[in-house]
Parts: sequence; C-alpha cells; structure tokens
Amino acid sequence: MITAMIRLVALGTFAAALLSLPAFAAGGGGGGGGGGGLSSTDPYAGAYSDQKPQPTYPKRPDTKSTHKGKKPNNQSSIDDPAFAAGYRMAYDTIYQRNDYAAAIAQLTSLGHDDHPNVANLIGYSYRKLGDYEQAQAWYERALKADPNHVLTWQYYGLWQLERGNREQALYHLGRIASICGTDCEEYRSLAAALDKPTGTALVY
Repeated sequence: MITAMIRLVALGTFAAALLSLPAFAAGGGGGGGGGGGLSSTDPYAGAYSDQKPQPTYPKRPDTKSTHKGKKPNNQSSIDDPAFAAGYRMAYDTIYQRNDYAAAIAQLTSLGHDDHPNVANLIGYSYRKLGDYEQAQAWYERALKADPNHVLTWQYYGLWQLERGNREQALYHLGRIASICGTDCEEYRSLAAALDKPTGTALVY
C-alpha cells in the first residue's frame, strides 16, 4: 500500500514536470521575458543589442606614421596611382623646393581637398606662408576627415605654438600620445618644440 502510494506521488510529480516544459519554451527563456516583442524562434534576437561598434581608428602605440600616408593605422592611405603621383609631386614641392604657393596649387588640383593628407599639407603650406587663418581652416578640415590623423595633430600643434597657444599645443601632444604613443616621430617632434623657450622661431 505504501509502495503504491510512493509510486503514485512520483508519477504525479513527473507528469507535472512534463506539463510545465511547453510553457517554459514558449516564454523565450534567456532573459527576454516581459513582452519585449522578440520572437522566440530567433535565437539571436537581442543578443547584440548592447555591443558597440569597434573604433574606426584603432590605437597602435607601436606604429610609426609617415608623411606619405603609407601606414593606414595612423594615416589615411592613398591608393589611386594618379592621386598618389600628384600628391608625391606636391610633397616634393614642399619639402625639397620649399615652394609653398605652388604646392597649394598642386594639392588643390588633385580634387581631393577633403582627404586628410591633402588638407594637412595645404594647411602646412599656408602656415609656412604666414597665413595662419587659412592654415587653421585646413588643419580643422583634415581633422574633420580623420580625427586620428596624427601628422595633422603635430603640425596643428606647431601652429598653436607659433600663435602662442602653449596649452593648446600640449593638448595636441596628448592627442598624439593617445594615437601613436610617446615614441613616434610626431610626438617627439612636437615635444621637442615645446621644450624650446617661448618665442623661439620654429623651423618645422
């Protein structure tokens, strides 16, 4: 009699457990509950809702950048051969001939004024010509196109120093450190300029 009763209770408990399974499956499980509108048939519904996109410009402290934009981690690359050739010619006009007015004409003729490498060199050329207002506008344009364009942060930092804005130049130095670390050429160059006495003429 007692054995039969134990079996009956066990059987009833097992049946109750079986009856509860469909209700659990229909509830969506996985923390979706509460009528969130997610379909229980979609196993990925809501799974990625809290994820943020990866930053466009990953920080690579060990990566050195160049003037020519060959390192895509810190500089925007130039892939089109005709564009690259024209940019190279303007680059040589600036750094070998020091003909900044001609370089501005060459750079603007490329038709890529919003490319950060182009905008930065136009800004640099205007700065070397003493037109600080135009230089600033082009530096801002370069950073709008690529907020992590480390060479622009360096050149714009030198612009700040020449304008007597030491605190702003220090801010630029910090931005460079956050992008490529304190051992990259851009950081060392701006840091060296900041070490010079106030009012020292910069040759950069």
